Amino acid sequence: MSAWTVDIQRAADALQAELGAAPPTAVVLGSGLSHLADDVEEPREISFSKVPGLVAPGVEGHAGRFVAGTLEGAPVVLQAGRYHCYEGHPMELVAAPVRILARWGVTTFVFTNAAGGIDPHLQPGDVALIEDHINLMFRSPLVGPVRPGEERFPDMSAPYDPELAARAEAVAARLGIPLPRTVYAAVLGPSYETAAEVRMLQRVGAGVVGMSTVPEVLVARALGRRCAGFSMVTNRATGLSDEPIGHDDVIRVGREAGARLAEILMGLLAEDGAGGRDGAARQSTGAK
Repeated sequence: MSAWTVDIQRAADALQAELGAAPPTAVVLGSGLSHLADDVEEPREISFSKVPGLVAPGVEGHAGRFVAGTLEGAPVVLQAGRYHCYEGHPMELVAAPVRILARWGVTTFVFTNAAGGIDPHLQPGDVALIEDHINLMFRSPLVGPVRPGEERFPDMSAPYDPELAARAEAVAARLGIPLPRTVYAAVLGPSYETAAEVRMLQRVGAGVVGMSTVPEVLVARALGRRCAGFSMVTNRATGLSDEPIGHDDVIRVGREAGARLAEILMGLLAEDGAGGRDGAARQSTGAK
């Protein structure tokens, strides 16, 4: 158990005080999608640093704020920024925003990230739908005493909700945006992978690789929340391209892919805003 502790109830109370009642859906914005927070209508926001137990994130492209309001008529909260293990943060802090949002009342999580493309069919600028993942961080935020409302041994046979995935594919098809399915491999980082590591990832079935998302999904599923996941392909993985990889390029291409992903997300939210499926009504929420 990490020495770092976050009072989840106190932090959720801070969101309630600043943002009001929790919307059913939270979207975690990866690199390249931060602009979406500026499109929220009637926004109410609180920075991470003002939430008890949280600190400002330290990675470029991760602002560190929660923004609640509506998008396409649907109530939503956007998490602009996240924590990464490679920053030296303990898993307790990396997973804290999900636990806080869930305690506040969020029932559906949409996770987005920037990732390197391993699948030869994926090119920089593409968007992929995560259908499964491989945890190669070799650590879990569920280690330690069972926290209130969380399962000790959550079922991970379908960590990403099939219905949400089908809806995303339908929206992407209407928009004419390719949305191939993929398997996301989570590694610790912060170095990019070697060519040998990429060959290993290919052999174990990974289509993209990144340094986030999986710890958050583990906690969300332990709490019984529904999850959807999307990767913005920012580069071809090492050994598949002669071009060196740099964070500036990841941010730049992430913005291009982020524009396509934003269209898909807005389409999904428009369905909810028009009175379509309400994930909260079918969600097994667990204890609050």
